[in-house]
Amino acid sequence: AQVEGVITTTSGLQYLILNEGTGSIHPKASDKVKVHYHGTLIDGTVFDSSVNRGEPISFGLNQVIKGWTEGLQLMVVGEKRRLFIPSNLGYGNRAAGSIAPGSVLTFDVELLGINE
Repeated sequence: AQVEGVITTTSGLQYLILNEGTGSIHPKASDKVKVHYHGTLIDGTVFDSSVNRGEPISFGLNQVIKGWTEGLQLMVVGEKRRLFIPSNLGYGNRAAGSIAPGSVLTFDVELLGINE
């Protein structure tokens, strides 16, 4: 089912812009980003959330799953998106914690900073 406003990239990554950002610069794959995120499975089960921990996280964009590397490069600071990440851009056919092999992942991601 198509949700209104959802955009699909050539890789199969889908996203929905929840809040427009104020920045003008997009991070590159080699950049370090600071984000708040909330990760759920298709059934709504939360598997990881910096929001719930109350602490944003920083990481190199080339150190995470492909769906994040691609999705975050499309964003600007202040922007919040919902990323729908197919398993081939996520953890593929391997389990990761409570995530079953082949899972589609949904992340609400807010880009807080680039190379801070």
